[in-house]
Amino acid sequence: MSEIKVSTEGVNPIDFYGVNNTKYEQLKNAFPRLKIISRGNHIKVAGNEDELETFKTKVEQMLMHLEKYGKLSEKDVADILEAKKPPESSNNSGISPDDMVDTDVLVYGPQGYVVKAKTSNQKKMVVMSDNNDIVFAIGPAGTGKTYTAVAIAVRALKAKLVRKIILTRPAVEAGESLGFLPGDLKEKIDPYLRPLYDALDDMIPADKLQYFITNRVIGVAPLAFMRGRTLDNSFIILDESQNTTDAQLKMFLTRLGPSAKCIITGDITQIDLPKHQSSGLIKATKILNNINGIGILYLDAKDVIRHKLVKKIIQAYDKIETENSKNAVVKIELK
Repeated sequence: MSEIKVSTEGVNPIDFYGVNNTKYEQLKNAFPRLKIISRGNHIKVAGNEDELETFKTKVEQMLMHLEKYGKLSEKDVADILEAKKPPESSNNSGISPDDMVDTDVLVYGPQGYVVKAKTSNQKKMVVMSDNNDIVFAIGPAGTGKTYTAVAIAVRALKAKLVRKIILTRPAVEAGESLGFLPGDLKEKIDPYLRPLYDALDDMIPADKLQYFITNRVIGVAPLAFMRGRTLDNSFIILDESQNTTDAQLKMFLTRLGPSAKCIITGDITQIDLPKHQSSGLIKATKILNNINGIGILYLDAKDVIRHKLVKKIIQAYDKIETENSKNAVVKIELK
């Protein structure tokens, strides 16, 4: 008689085993000749080697289904247990090639909430990230830059293409001084990183997100704390990069390890740096645009997915800025 352990670490026991262990009983009933004992975050199983291998495969498929869709019903368990083999399109990650590139669905959040690339440029952003290790996504507020970037990173984590996600942004105030912020380091920087947390809340169940953050699978930190680090086997997102200086952005880009991927988002119309400092994002897009492996994408008002008035607001500001630029050129020529 052989014995194996199957890990269930990182999943909510109620989601996996069911209320009153209903799904766990389904699993036990499907393998009556095996001795199955659940202890903590693993299942200990003893019995015939062939049956043990089948049992392990079925449990992994259940875990993959829960990871991908955010839920696992009793019917899902029955379908997995009754299936003679996994779907032909599946791979070891549990994510099919179609899910990775050919469909708009990026991840399934809590309770099966679907996160999609909704606009043509957001879809281009997904494809560009698949084909490049570094992507610059630049566009005005509401175009889904940050949200799509986080979804792409979560998808990579779920597909086990990376081991961790690192989220960072410069701690620059938007036109007002907040003064001294109370609390420890995390409490001081959390207000700046709130948009990243909001996106994660849509894509990962609360208990699992807390597990990931506690165990540093998902790390959130201000840009200043990136210096000296080598970020490998990671998906890194630098948000609000228009508020980085040349030196800061160069420092960040040189942190990447050989197996890292990165998305840098920014809005060059909302730079909050002091007037004597120029944005590193503008310079970076000029000097890095011809490097193979680096993609640069510009989103615009057509990609706005917030309130319908946001698109009109952006267009109105763009019109005024264009007119001001033309007037400035005319004044220079008259001089």
